[in-house]
Amino acid sequence: MPAALPLPLSTPNRNLVRLTFVRGITWTGFLAGVIVGIELLGFELEVPAVIGVIIGMALINIATWWRLGRPKAVTHGEYLVHLLADVAGLTLLFYFTGGSNNPFITYYLVPVTIAAATLPWRHAWLIAATSMIAYTILMVVYQPVPQLSQGHEFGTFNLHVLGMWLNFGLSAGLVTFFIYKMAHALRSRDQALSRTREAALRNEQVLAVATQAAGTAHELGTPLSTMAILLAEMRAEAGGNPLLEKDLEVMRQQVDICKSRLHHLVASADRQRMAEPATLDAEQWLAGIVQRWLVLRPDVSHRLESAERRGRPWLVVDATLDQALTNLLNNAADANPEDITIRLDWKDDEVIIDIRDHGPGVAMSIADQLGETFVSTKSKGMGIGLFLTHATINRFGGGVSLYNHPDGGTLTEVTLPRSAPDA
Repeated sequence: MPAALPLPLSTPNRNLVRLTFVRGITWTGFLAGVIVGIELLGFELEVPAVIGVIIGMALINIATWWRLGRPKAVTHGEYLVHLLADVAGLTLLFYFTGGSNNPFITYYLVPVTIAAATLPWRHAWLIAATSMIAYTILMVVYQPVPQLSQGHEFGTFNLHVLGMWLNFGLSAGLVTFFIYKMAHALRSRDQALSRTREAALRNEQVLAVATQAAGTAHELGTPLSTMAILLAEMRAEAGGNPLLEKDLEVMRQQVDICKSRLHHLVASADRQRMAEPATLDAEQWLAGIVQRWLVLRPDVSHRLESAERRGRPWLVVDATLDQALTNLLNNAADANPEDITIRLDWKDDEVIIDIRDHGPGVAMSIADQLGETFVSTKSKGMGIGLFLTHATINRFGGGVSLYNHPDGGTLTEVTLPRSAPDA
């Protein structure tokens, strides 16, 4: 039997692959049983007819493997035909091997079970009815095998009872295999659908936030310009008061930063529509983000550490990932600006960035919801920053996890897939 056939994606195709495996195992077992019965137990069988049935089922199996290599999808009707072929093959085999006296007669339950688990109810009932009719006919019409009578002994075993035991083991094993695989496929599909729905919902929320952000950025331009004019006038009127001039200068710098960030937001959006993400050295990229962050948060004391490992960690990044990491750094600074530790580490397939603060930690009541919806770790926060951060890092194939550190504070762990440097 071929072993390198790729497993098709559709559920009927997968079920037909499994049915082909079941059929191969079953008829190989029947062939072994016939050989043992003839050679060791002296069964009086029509050998050519029995071997012909087994060869016919083998040819059907080979044809099925060939058909599965075709691009056409398997339909329920085609799958029904395969199960009917199995029932017909079993009926012919049992006809030549004792009919209803054959202890393997209850193997009819295997195609009935498979049909009930995989086909619409009409098709399942058709398989059940066909199997019942075949069983009934075999109670009357068959070629007897004296050794399969219930009184025939083989050593200390009754052959009929022994055959029933073997049939139970074979049937139980094959049904368990098929049903487990089918249930596992259904669970995997449900999980994939759930992840897709969650991603679609998150993308809708991100789009809504982005739309509001674009409108807000446009609206903020006017009040920021007005504040800049007023601050210039206030600075002119505050001549001779160094303390007030210093405060006004700080305010003017903050307004300029806000205006710069708005212009940068618009320019980045235009560039990103055509630009591809860049592959950068993770250590240099992280150091640049921290330096830009310190300009915005001069009140912060921090330590930036990097693991001492061979090789260089490379990451695929863009401006949105810069902002995502800046959001996490701001969260740490808002919790406690003192002694924030930022550590970079990497493995063969991922880069890890740990951000440790000494704040109050994360409340267990909201720990599982962070990043999934608009839930904030701050008393006056809206949770948008953390939500967008999760969405951005997930888009790059990474993840964000928040832990309460044993020594107090929060440990934020960012994992990103490690990339190869550009040639």
